[in-house]
Amino acid sequence: MHTTSASTAPYAALLLRVSLAILFFAHAGLKYFIFTPAGTAHFFESVGVPGWMAYVTMTWEFLGAIALLVGFMPRLAALALIPVLLGAIFTVHGAAGFWFTNPNGGWEYPAFWIIGLISLALIGDGPYHLKASFKS
Repeated sequence: MHTTSASTAPYAALLLRVSLAILFFAHAGLKYFIFTPAGTAHFFESVGVPGWMAYVTMTWEFLGAIALLVGFMPRLAALALIPVLLGAIFTVHGAAGFWFTNPNGGWEYPAFWIIGLISLALIGDGPYHLKASFKS
């Protein structure tokens, strides 16, 4: 029986944390630089979501990406980012079917992304993370 190496498992968490951060930076950047905030808000409205939620989503993705990258409460950050992806599934990708190559992109990619976030929350922070201290 093969067991997880205690010496390398934390680096798997680090790799996952940084990879997830890069994906969220990319998606926030896509909404901001390519679609523009106003265009993103218009798209949200076109799928029945209030336009102001576009700004919340872009901010949430960006702040979540920073938290993951620097390792600030990454387990909590990972869990806090799941609603963004669930929103994408329920408003756009779910109706497009499973395959992400379908028109409007199916739900396979955001669902797998959620699994990555849950995995990080279960695995832990990994090395090179900021320790949150709430002592007064």
